[in-house]
Amino acid sequence: MQDPISPDTRLALDLALTLRHDGHGGVTDDLADREGLTAWLRAHPELTSDADKTTLVAVRELRAAVRSLFAHAVRPAAPSPADADVLPPVAQALHTLNAAAARRPVVPVLTWAQDTEPERECRPAAGPDDLVSRLARAAIAFLAGPDRHRLRACHAPRCVRYFLKEHPRQEWCKPSCGNRARVARHHERHRKIT
Repeated sequence: MQDPISPDTRLALDLALTLRHDGHGGVTDDLADREGLTAWLRAHPELTSDADKTTLVAVRELRAAVRSLFAHAVRPAAPSPADADVLPPVAQALHTLNAAAARRPVVPVLTWAQDTEPERECRPAAGPDDLVSRLARAAIAFLAGPDRHRLRACHAPRCVRYFLKEHPRQEWCKPSCGNRARVARHHERHRKIT
């Protein structure tokens, strides 16, 4: 069994998963408007922000960058079908992600416990957290961390989700996607026979 998912990994995945299939072959955007962002923020009490129009635009731009980098991370496998032709190039996505993370600077901090060597770490500067910066830092932590190697795009019919592979035989993000994929294969086999 895999280690528990870190809060940063969960937050990065949750941001990417605000695009999802609508059950009818289309894609639903949970961040289509300010009300959608407000609802998403309520589901993430660790985040504090106003869901104003400027924040909505910045979060949507960041989400596109994150999904582009997710698509890059799952290579050579195909990206999510929702991302195949609409994502920014990797260099642009990296620039967007890093610029968003820089909206809240970090400062070096020295810690030195008794009878140990001094340690340098970087912490966010004092002051209120910026939502877009917080999301970008979570995505960076995930993409630079060990969980990135478990990232997969679900290729079940109509699914546009990314997921973390929990066991070697896992092919889909959730059981219902596995059922849809098996039904689609069954229909395809019978269509070829007739």
